[in-house]
Amino acid sequence: MPLKFCVMMNFGYFVGIHHRIMKPYYLITVLCLYASMLSAQIRNIKIDEQSADDPYVCEPSVAINPKNPLNIVAASVLNNIYVTTDGGKSWTKVDVTSPFGVYGDPVVIADHKGKFYFFHLSDPTNGKGGYDSEKLDRMVVQESNDGGFTWSEGESIGYNHPKDQDKEWAAIDSKGNVYLTWTEFDKYGDPNPDCHSRILFSKSRNGRKWSAPVTLSEIPGNCIDDDYTAEGAVPGVNSEGKVFVAWSNQNKIFVDRSYDGGQTWLTNDLPVVDQPGGWDIKIPGHDRSNGMPVLMINQSETTALNHIYIVWADTKNGENDTDVWFIRSANNGDNWTTPLRINSDVPGKHQYLPWMAVDQVTGYIYVVYYDRRSHDDNQTDVYLAYSVDSGNSFKEVKISETAFVPTEEGFFGDYTNISAHNGTIVPIWARMDDGKTSVMSAVISHDELVKAK
Repeated sequence: MPLKFCVMMNFGYFVGIHHRIMKPYYLITVLCLYASMLSAQIRNIKIDEQSADDPYVCEPSVAINPKNPLNIVAASVLNNIYVTTDGGKSWTKVDVTSPFGVYGDPVVIADHKGKFYFFHLSDPTNGKGGYDSEKLDRMVVQESNDGGFTWSEGESIGYNHPKDQDKEWAAIDSKGNVYLTWTEFDKYGDPNPDCHSRILFSKSRNGRKWSAPVTLSEIPGNCIDDDYTAEGAVPGVNSEGKVFVAWSNQNKIFVDRSYDGGQTWLTNDLPVVDQPGGWDIKIPGHDRSNGMPVLMINQSETTALNHIYIVWADTKNGENDTDVWFIRSANNGDNWTTPLRINSDVPGKHQYLPWMAVDQVTGYIYVVYYDRRSHDDNQTDVYLAYSVDSGNSFKEVKISETAFVPTEEGFFGDYTNISAHNGTIVPIWARMDDGKTSVMSAVISHDELVKAK
């Protein structure tokens, strides 16, 4: 019931009906206010925006402190950390430094005790030597024990100069073990067919001492950073300590798994689903975009315990119709459901750059992505889909207050992110206005999401 219609109807009762039947007027007023609340827009929060001093505000990551859900930590390129202790009402920006340098691809996660980890690429020149792909020789992790306000100097992971390390992601289990996967290039961007990329894995008990990296991918990729590059690895761990990793390569999504906490892995990659058109997707208005897979595992004490979920985007329905897809395995990746298209719009529109979170208390699934269903041009909204039945079905809600228009001239980044804990959902995304990027978020309760339209 639109609010405008409610006001008109209330006015008619007020001027045309005797005061003896004013009670229905108040009832209708209450019903209309309730209807307007049901259709309320999710409130967006601008956390940061591009400036002359900070020209690369994008690729955001976010994590909720499970010990104190009012404490949320986010990050963006290159070395920006944002902290709130009041549930998103106010944010403090922290510029993080490290002897290894901070060079983007920010990843923030939190353990069950409330410690935060910040993973990123290295830059031995510390920003003084300009871009040099050969300097991306390791991953770095920094820790915070005070809710994100201060950070350790950092630990080196996977140093292997002169090979290039890129596109990392992390997961953590209930015992505090930390798992990291990423892509290693013999030489980033080299078109030589003998130049290869591979998926690497490392593990730490406390974030400080990391195991020697092992190669997970049996099938090598190229070094061009395209559909035939092994890239986009995301790890997950279940309640039994079994570790799973998904990535894209050669128009397929592969999974590897370890039943002993990352000590041994399968000899052969498991191709679990085709990815028509590959992960390197062309979206008008973006200089680059992708449909890399996101793997999450349900650890909630529900009937979906240890179900594995994968979300990705591809152009199965045509290069002008990118869609977001979901599959699930209930038996450690041996079998997978038929791909379910999450976006329920008519064909011919783009949905892209999805990310997923699982609320490990409720077991609910949340997926955030960009969406152009309502526009015939490059105007872009942000949608949040959620499932309360382990991915059998999804409902969608538009969460961006206004659309934005990206331009290829600006660097937009390669991913969105989302965190969820005990009914609180925090999606985070980049948007672009007049060629400038900003980091946007929202702190949403599940009940609010259900009521939103």
